Amino acid sequence: MTTRWNKIGVLLTALALVGAGCAGPSEAQQVATRPVTLKVWQVFENQAAFEDLMNTYRAIHPNVSFEYSQKRADEYEEELLHAFARGEGPDIFTIHNTWIGEYVPLIEPLPPSLNIAYAETRGSIKKETVYLLKQEPTLSFRALKNDFVDAVAKDVVRSYRPNANANPQDRIFGLPLSVDTLALYFNRDLLNAGGIAEPPASWSAFQDQVTKLTRIGQNSQVLQSGAALGTGKNVERATDILNLLMLQNGVTLVDDRGVATFAANVDKKEGLAADALRFYTDFANPLKQVYTWNEAQPNSFDAFVSGKTAFFFGYSYHAALIKARSPKLNFAIASAPQIEGGKVVNYANYWVQTVARQTKNRDWAWDFVQFATGKEPVGGYLEATRSPSARRSLIAGQLEDEILSVFSSQTLTSTSWYRGRDAKAAEKAFEDLIDAALSGADVERELVTAQNKINQTL
Repeated sequence: MTTRWNKIGVLLTALALVGAGCAGPSEAQQVATRPVTLKVWQVFENQAAFEDLMNTYRAIHPNVSFEYSQKRADEYEEELLHAFARGEGPDIFTIHNTWIGEYVPLIEPLPPSLNIAYAETRGSIKKETVYLLKQEPTLSFRALKNDFVDAVAKDVVRSYRPNANANPQDRIFGLPLSVDTLALYFNRDLLNAGGIAEPPASWSAFQDQVTKLTRIGQNSQVLQSGAALGTGKNVERATDILNLLMLQNGVTLVDDRGVATFAANVDKKEGLAADALRFYTDFANPLKQVYTWNEAQPNSFDAFVSGKTAFFFGYSYHAALIKARSPKLNFAIASAPQIEGGKVVNYANYWVQTVARQTKNRDWAWDFVQFATGKEPVGGYLEATRSPSARRSLIAGQLEDEILSVFSSQTLTSTSWYRGRDAKAAEKAFEDLIDAALSGADVERELVTAQNKINQTL
């Protein structure tokens, strides 16, 4: 496994000699044999998902052990913040890509280099253990952009000031194991019954198919929904879907400073944000031809797995959930619809691995994060967890996979946006925006209100 370091041009510091010798253990031997325990906190992956990554790393560095904890998603942030407040937080933890700005004060960014010790066995007849201390350059910005899909560099590179008197500098604040994208799930049986041979590639085709697949009863009752779309609270990832529409429509959600701008000069931007919002809420408007959904409907995921709606927008992890809930459901997955003639834009959703500022094992922790997200180790993780790749070089290998192909093929055109220091508040602002639009409120005014709510968190 030492060839791993040769590939990135290792700078050897020849500090170690064979064994301890009469002068006592060398610095390299002390570092290489000092027991290190890395506390790792994750949300959705159980320990089995990380087992190979941790075991392979321990084969290189037997002095390192792991204390792995899987946390409940609904309790994770509160538990994490309380642990940091007590000084008992993890060394390595995961955060959503939209949370990075909020967690910058709690993260120790990737340093320019790491000091890592190794124990190597040499000799053919007489085996000897040689201890080496290597100062290794870390992932550069150029390698980050070349190795990972574009969305990653836009999210994980942040301005950093080690102290109040230091000049700000760009640093890497986390690395992903995977990048997911929003895609279109569809019920094959409902499309077949409707005489629809292929899922829609454009939004105009999507509207036509939704209209054809929807059945409305008395008092605007939805008997069969063409798509679970148009409302806020009962549509999973409603904010992501609306954001995708806005981005595809050319809306600048945030400027270069990270300030929300989607409602700036709404009367002078041809109503791009308002158009996207109206397009979305029309699916829940009984006065519109595309009416197919309303607030009385069940959760969009529940409606899809029960066969009550033809289209559902979801991520790759939804595939396993659908199969578990409804094994006989005849469903497939298509790319997210695009605006005809427009730039292809998809929506990224992922988690990054990062290192706590409180850690006493910075170099070991970041070394493991770099290792785990590296090409060879992460390949096994992606296969085991059925996750789409964040690394460009691994995308092609997933394009023949029935489930992953759609999500992987979209990562190169995926993007996200900075939601301030309170991503949940930003999401709530968009949900409130959807509700206000459905209630008949002035859309342009509500866009300004939502923008102001988000900018208050900066």
